[in-house]
Order: sequence, then structure tokens, then C-alpha cells
Amino acid sequence: MDIHGLLEQVKNNEISITAAEELLKKLPYEDLGFAKLDHHRELRSGFGEAVFCAGKSMDHLVSIFQNFYERDKNVLGTRASKEQYEKVKEVLPMVTYDSLSGILKIQSESRQGIGCIAVCTGGTADIAVAEEAAQTAEFFGSRVLRIYDVGVAGIHRLISKLDDLREANCVIAVAGMEGALGSVVAGLVDKPVIAVPTSIGYGASFHGVSALLAMLNSCAEGLAVVNIDNGFGAGYIATQINRIAEK
Repeated sequence: MDIHGLLEQVKNNEISITAAEELLKKLPYEDLGFAKLDHHRELRSGFGEAVFCAGKSMDHLVSIFQNFYERDKNVLGTRASKEQYEKVKEVLPMVTYDSLSGILKIQSESRQGIGCIAVCTGGTADIAVAEEAAQTAEFFGSRVLRIYDVGVAGIHRLISKLDDLREANCVIAVAGMEGALGSVVAGLVDKPVIAVPTSIGYGASFHGVSALLAMLNSCAEGLAVVNIDNGFGAGYIATQINRIAEK
């Protein structure tokens, strides 16, 4: 909810004090019984609440999306299935879905992104997680530069993109297997690097655990690590860094 906008409406007699009071009663959250929706989060942190779609019942997900849309017109959902998208679309036809990243969203207007976040991947199999990061950052107002398939097996591909990487306010490095990409990038740029281990790899990768441990044990400075396949978390943190840099 845009509190400033609401107060302006009251000031200009566009909405009654009683109606405004009813809207404010829903702060800091609205209890739907099965969920407590945090409409106040953007006012506190600068980011609206996102919806983790996986595991939610269809009816619950539709109700959550509808409620958020009615309050502020912008809704971001992660890890959504095509079936969930189709169900939400029946009620909210303006919703869009990206099957690669699993991002389900409604945006009332397109934004001109600020700053620059570079998102790079070791291989093409990491792109799904990278797109979750990139589209999260774009949803929250950042400009994103995608640099995919530049893993250490052909490190000349990464070196050829160094000028682009160094222009970004921060870099997200997404990689599975041995997870070396984050360390290499952090050793080449003077900006924060957020490493995202993915569950891509053969048996000894333990579904991303080996990449996670390698990234956590990196000797490169300026490298932070999020959880396995957590593109959303990386995109969120990168946007925080990007906003600070642009101030």
C-alpha cells in the first residue's frame, strides 16, 4: 500500500477518512486465515512481499495473488508451475509466466531499470536459476546484463566480457559442478559478487552441495554465497546493493 499516496488522496478529498481508516486497518498485515499477507513490507524495507508458489494449493495461490493485486497492482511469484499460472490467469488475465525461471508476475507498468547488475552463468544448464535472479532484480527496478555460458572450462569466454562485468554495480555468478565461477569473477572485479550454487552436476556434486561448499571456501575476497538454486535471494540482495550504488 502506498501510504503517501493514500494521505494525498485524503488531503485532496478523493477518499473519505473512513475509507482510508479501513485500508489502514489492514496494516501491518492482512489475515486471510490460511495466510497473513504483509502489505506493509515495501514501506519498511523497500521491497514488496514475494510469493513462493511451490507447494501452495491452487485456491490459496489465486486468493493471495488476487489480494496483492487489488492492493498495489504488482505481484511477484517464484517457483510457479504452468498449472498454477493457468489457474491464476483465469482470475487475473494480466498475469505473465516464464516457464524457464518459474516466475509468475503482474506488473502494472514497465520500469526503466536503474544501475546495472551483471548475471553470469557457468553453463546453459544454470540459466533457469540465473533467470530467477535476473527477473527478480528487474521486477524490483534494476537493469540487468545477462552474460551466460562463460564457465571456467572455457575461461576465455569470461575474459572477453570483463569490461561489461566491471561496469556493473555488482555481479551474480551462477554455477553448478565445482562452483568455480564465483571465485574467478571475484578475483577479476572490484564489485561485490554474489555466488549462487546450482544443483547441476554429476553424482559427486550432491545436488549442489559440492558447489555450495566450494563457494563458501573460496579464497577470493568480496564473495558472498546464497543457498543452492536461490536465484530469488541473489536477485534481491543484488538489487539492494545496486540501489545503494545508484544513490
